[in-house]
Amino acid sequence: MTDTHTIHVTVNGRQHQRSVEPRLLLSDFLRHELGLTGTHVGCEHGVCGACTILFDGEPMRSCLLFAVQANNHSITTVEALASDEAHLHPLQQAFRDAHGLQCGFCTPGFLMTLVPFLDENPNPDEEQIRQAISGNLCRCTGYQNIVEAVKIASQQ
Repeated sequence: MTDTHTIHVTVNGRQHQRSVEPRLLLSDFLRHELGLTGTHVGCEHGVCGACTILFDGEPMRSCLLFAVQANNHSITTVEALASDEAHLHPLQQAFRDAHGLQCGFCTPGFLMTLVPFLDENPNPDEEQIRQAISGNLCRCTGYQNIVEAVKIASQQ
């Protein structure tokens, strides 16, 4: 019989209680148990940043955490940023306006990295922006439009 643990976690403001195996990754819990597929899994080694979520308000790689570690914690995923397509978060709108995404696979990780960054750095320069996104990989954009999107968002 498989050993399971009951966890209580708040995700995007909603409380959830689930019985999970100790080895279940938080990224898999979010995607498969809760159906929140905006958290993308790229490298599964914490290198690419696609799975970044906010863990008690801090950006974390959900592929490096077990679901049991989220017990009694608060998680925010990219799904919580906008209520619908007509009411995007300012950062999402800036990514759209500045063409800061192409395939979009890495975008949720960038957004979840940048939301707390902009809260702490409301008027960042280009070097600060590039430093903030240095842990997120994108194979499509060349990063310049992402930097421009952050500049636009910081002005709003």
